[in-house]
Amino acid sequence: MPTSVKMDDETKSRLERLQAELRLKTGNRVTQQEVLARLVEDAIESKADLVDSFRDKRVPVSDDDREAFHDGMVASGKATSEEDIDDILYG
Repeated sequence: MPTSVKMDDETKSRLERLQAELRLKTGNRVTQQEVLARLVEDAIESKADLVDSFRDKRVPVSDDDREAFHDGMVASGKATSEEDIDDILYG
């Protein structure tokens, strides 16, 4: 049972352009309903990408925040050489 979906004019126009491009490239007539169904199907298969697209964009950490992070680090009191690291990593 078809249900209407509200969208702004720009989104509707983009959907129509996508529909036309699919017809040109495949030679098959594709309805807007089919395009939307496929987009939803693809979004469900990659939910993480969809969720990320709705998150606020991240910006680089400020110098003050970076410095505060490093100030909170605690040294173990033991000096570590490159040989120590190699022994730990490679045995």
